Amino acid sequence: MEIPQNNYHVLGLMSGTSLDGLDIVEVLFTKASNWKFEILNAKTYSYNTSWQKRLAEAHRLSSVELQKLSEDFAELSARYCLDFRSEFKCGKIDFISAHGHTVFHQPEKGITLQIGNEALLAQLTQLPVICDFRVQDVQLGGQGAPLVPIGDQLLFQDYGACLNIGGFANISFQSDGKRVAYDICAANKVTNYYARQLNLDYDVDGKIAESSPINTRLLKQLNQLSYFNQSPPKSLGLEWIEAQVFPLIDSFSLSPEYIIATFTHHIAHQITENTKDFSNVLITGGGAYNKYLFKLLQQFLKDKLILPSHNLIDFKEALIFAFLGVLKHRNEVNILADVTGAKHDHSSGVLFYP
Repeated sequence: MEIPQNNYHVLGLMSGTSLDGLDIVEVLFTKASNWKFEILNAKTYSYNTSWQKRLAEAHRLSSVELQKLSEDFAELSARYCLDFRSEFKCGKIDFISAHGHTVFHQPEKGITLQIGNEALLAQLTQLPVICDFRVQDVQLGGQGAPLVPIGDQLLFQDYGACLNIGGFANISFQSDGKRVAYDICAANKVTNYYARQLNLDYDVDGKIAESSPINTRLLKQLNQLSYFNQSPPKSLGLEWIEAQVFPLIDSFSLSPEYIIATFTHHIAHQITENTKDFSNVLITGGGAYNKYLFKLLQQFLKDKLILPSHNLIDFKEALIFAFLGVLKHRNEVNILADVTGAKHDHSSGVLFYP
């Protein structure tokens, strides 16, 4: 029987719903009694306006158009990987582990699609690629999300909970010997949408939210959306925002400033409700840089939130997708049924060779 290797030199790729860009992280994983990691290099390759538009509108494309976009996204990812390896002189890489970019996520209908998970990525980079981690879980009756908790469990076990604030806010924690994880609420995906109506990419430092009044009636109705009464496992996607959040917000005919302020308070309320019982909470994702949101959270959570290094704030998801690839390479469990609701734990992902 072949003994698994205990050192892995991996590139992790993550493209999130906030459309900031493609995160690439070079990580060295080491297995001794526990898993250890070292982030060697990391960089975000920002999407230009054209790519932001293509990805934002991808869910409206035909199947033929989607396949073309998927191949184009694989080409873009490959180009960024080659640039990354050249810039940082990475040396020998065992494989690339890639999330792709989510276009559809409707697990209740048995649908999830991440583009860019193509054999083409392996061909263009001349590296093995492990990707497409969500589909198998949905086929097994799971939510196909969240996938990060296995990394939280094995790499960040010293924290009471792991909170990530990106396009959506999500949480992961250990309870009665099981990992519990779910999406808390929509986050940057909504505030960025209304910031763009002000010709801004996002609300820098939360300054718009801090300087604008809130609409208490809208805030109350946002906090009463039925999703927040559901028990995990549960997850959110763009479809939910378009069906539930945008119509509710737009029915109030408010200025973008009012909306951003109100929704920021909504995010703070939902995060507080879901983290108040933990003593130390690791906070990562772009939302960790929102100074006003962080100030609101601290009002309720005091000193419970722990801000790590910038590399970890920015690249934790890419790091863990690199780790999902390592576990798949070892044929070990990388998706937890307790988290996703699948029929059983499993090792998910597709392997392409150049």
